[in-house]
Amino acid sequence: MNSRTGQSRFRRGYSLGEMLAALVIGAMVLTAILGVYGQANRAAEAVLSKIEAPALGAEVLQRIAEDLDRIVGADGNVTVQIRNGFDNGFITGELIVRRILKDAENKELTLEEITWRGGYDYDSAVPGLVIYRSRTGVGLEDKLLDAKREQWESNYSFVPVCRGVTYFRIEVPKGDGAVDRWTSPSPPPGVRVTLSFAQPYETVRGTLDVAEEAKVSRTMAVDRLRTIRFGTTAGSGTEIQDGNDASTDGESETEKSGSGQVDVRSVQPTRKR
Repeated sequence: MNSRTGQSRFRRGYSLGEMLAALVIGAMVLTAILGVYGQANRAAEAVLSKIEAPALGAEVLQRIAEDLDRIVGADGNVTVQIRNGFDNGFITGELIVRRILKDAENKELTLEEITWRGGYDYDSAVPGLVIYRSRTGVGLEDKLLDAKREQWESNYSFVPVCRGVTYFRIEVPKGDGAVDRWTSPSPPPGVRVTLSFAQPYETVRGTLDVAEEAKVSRTMAVDRLRTIRFGTTAGSGTEIQDGNDASTDGESETEKSGSGQVDVRSVQPTRKR
């Protein structure tokens, strides 16, 4: 009687083996779902990076070109300094554009100085570079934003522009090649800036580089109002005088007379005997 009442009062539960089997099957299903989700997330990030990286690189290059046009085009008292190096294996560069003014005592006063520099990103979990921009000089660049900056922000002039950069190089085009350092007091004819956000690879020398097809480059003319000399080369290798050049070394075939009329002289062909 007691056994019958005990059987009716208590029901049979799951065994330990059944619970372990259910846990294992649930873990396998959850692992498969998380794997599919992670793979889809990585694929989406790769697609977005391929779409946004060229646009972001183009925006940075456009900002650098605007700084060069604004400062160099203002007057001729401008110096440009370029240097490149390595920071934790990444190729990085620095561009300093300075506009100066000489006073009555021939002392140089810096009116405006803009610096573009790449540095290693120590705060990111993914190794890479951060591109900084600094502007110092007389007056405020943005009166609305600069007037509201705190004191500690005014002392730290470098502002991060973008992060995740894996290649940042600044060069001066020269012939078929380029110069990676410029310290001359006169500005260079042009500046070539190259950057990339692609995955880097390690070279034989132990540094990091990026594939050429993954780099975004732009060549910027420092002085767009300069006089460009056009010329062609004759068969004998001598350069022909540019017709657009106002200053010529010799007299032309047609000379203006004192009365303002043009003296045109006909040339008779010579016959060979």
